[in-house]
Amino acid sequence: MRISRKMKKRLLWCGFAFAVVLLILMISTESNIIQRIPFLDVTTVNNIKCYDEVSTTKGIDNFDPESSIGKLMLGKNIFFHETSCFGEEGIVLNARQACAVESAARMNPSMTVYLLLVSKSKFSNRTREIVRHLLNYSNVRIRHIDPQTYVKNTPLEVWYTSGALKKSHWPVSHMSDMLRYLTLWKYGGIYLDLDVVVTSSLENLTNFAGAEDWDDVAAGVMGFDMSKLGRRVADACVRDLKKNFRGDVWGNNGPGVITRTLQKLCATMYARDMTPDRCHGFTVYPPSVFYPIHYKKWKKYFETKDSNATLKTLSKAKAIHVWNKLSKAEKVRVNSNVPYAIIAQNYCPYIFNNCGKIF
Repeated sequence: MRISRKMKKRLLWCGFAFAVVLLILMISTESNIIQRIPFLDVTTVNNIKCYDEVSTTKGIDNFDPESSIGKLMLGKNIFFHETSCFGEEGIVLNARQACAVESAARMNPSMTVYLLLVSKSKFSNRTREIVRHLLNYSNVRIRHIDPQTYVKNTPLEVWYTSGALKKSHWPVSHMSDMLRYLTLWKYGGIYLDLDVVVTSSLENLTNFAGAEDWDDVAAGVMGFDMSKLGRRVADACVRDLKKNFRGDVWGNNGPGVITRTLQKLCATMYARDMTPDRCHGFTVYPPSVFYPIHYKKWKKYFETKDSNATLKTLSKAKAIHVWNKLSKAEKVRVNSNVPYAIIAQNYCPYIFNNCGKIF
């Protein structure tokens, strides 16, 4: 039987419509939209030339935990990572990223706050002023790390040198995932994403993570100390990343790692059931502590509507995650009364008051 051209077109349109419906169903049933649909991050840059580049540029000082000047105290540090490579302009650190670092230093004066960068470049002209304000805090250190050196004598050395990470669809993001677990494995302490504003002291928190919702654990705020439990969790996370790394699934190597690790440690599938008793002393904080605004409602940070209610919610948190993958294009005027601006003014005042008209 011969199919007419008109019928062919109709079948093609039916197929297209079916695909759209299927995609909508995936979105509506998925608990983590970025996990399954990473192409939403359309501006991700996958320039990773600096990962292997031997630079002779006198840029940022190398990270040396054994240095006699500011020697690293194991388990007493907060770590941020920036894994992007930069062009001729130099390293660019925006105000929101700097706000995260300032807030951590401001709220945790007895801890050392490290911003570790993979790029060896110098800071761009517009970033130097931002860095100057960060260094108002005596507990801030900005250092360069070379990935190939950083993985030596660790469980990830062979895996990294095999080139598995470089084959990822999103190597910059997945480098960040690798470094967060490897850094905590090497030195203990607290890891924070660069879109987290710290609003309370974290100094007394040990061996913890935060639930994104009542089902899943997130990887934007975590702490593993140097105790037996901390070493057990850190080692399990590093080995899970090595074993289960997926370069084609966005969240598999970040939240996926800590979620799978805690599911085994706590003998339960869901974050709501991960109590310290079940988790051998490890604490999984409820969403209200680090992720008070769910990613589906991220615009609440940028709206004056119901801002009093939003601020009341935020006041109960120890830190707020602003979902940069979704919110980074949203402009915040420094003279506005949106919740994000109010939080920034209170917890990263040096950066907020010197960033120009747009935060």
